[in-house]
Amino acid sequence: MVAIGGDGQVSVGQTIIKANAKKVRRLGGGAVIGGFAGATADAFTLFERLESKLEQYPGQLTRAAVELAKDWRTDRYLRRLEAMMIVADNRSSSPAPATSWSRKPAWLG
Repeated sequence: MVAIGGDGQVSVGQTIIKANAKKVRRLGGGAVIGGFAGATADAFTLFERLESKLEQYPGQLTRAAVELAKDWRTDRYLRRLEAMMIVADNRSSSPAPATSWSRKPAWLG
């Protein structure tokens, strides 16, 4: 079982613009859950890119995340995004993108 929560807060500097934003959403036909932190527009770009990878590699979250990370490393536009995302399915979870996808992060066990 996996749980991802979000604070729902959108802010500019110290000013809260929106207090009930949905920062957690389902991807991959509902099989994957993802949440984000950072710039909202940048996060939606990451969600769209990951959704595209999940369509290419259905049911393979790890493979889709690795392919997104490859794009992130080589695409200057993606590297400049100011958002982080975490995604999970019933078998695995991954921060997306990250600087070292080839190794499982220590906090994943």
